[in-house]
Amino acid sequence: MKIKLSRARSSVLACVLAVAVSTGFACARSGESERGQAESAAAIRAVLDAQAAAWNRGDIEGYMDGYERAEGTTFISGDTVTRGWQTVADRYKKAYDTPEKMGTLAFGEVEIKPLSEFYANVTGRWQLTRAKDTPRGRFALIFRRTNAGWRIVQDTTTSAE
Repeated sequence: MKIKLSRARSSVLACVLAVAVSTGFACARSGESERGQAESAAAIRAVLDAQAAAWNRGDIEGYMDGYERAEGTTFISGDTVTRGWQTVADRYKKAYDTPEKMGTLAFGEVEIKPLSEFYANVTGRWQLTRAKDTPRGRFALIFRRTNAGWRIVQDTTTSAE
């Protein structure tokens, strides 16, 4: 069976396929096996667990080990975009300068979706438990496989009202 597409439709189809391939839409095609994807997901989960543990002992530097140490690392919250690992670290240190402000961090509903052999999208919930309140919200992270392991390169975090 031969399918005849108009020039416009074939151009749209070509663009859709190009985007799907360039973003790693089909992980099987990216070269990462199911086992590789499971190993990547476990490694990413370990980064999140290490971040929560560091936070809960008051160690912002340890928490920041989950982020790629690069100028391109981006943190987005509210209407503010913070770029660069050091700038993000400084933001955390300023906003959470006491154990009372830090509280206890917990992550939940974590979903890890591989985008390719080198990138993954991670979403979930966060919650701080403090003496006087329990702020919470959602996060969407882009992880990248680096020489140091899986690291966050983009963090978009929201707060529940």
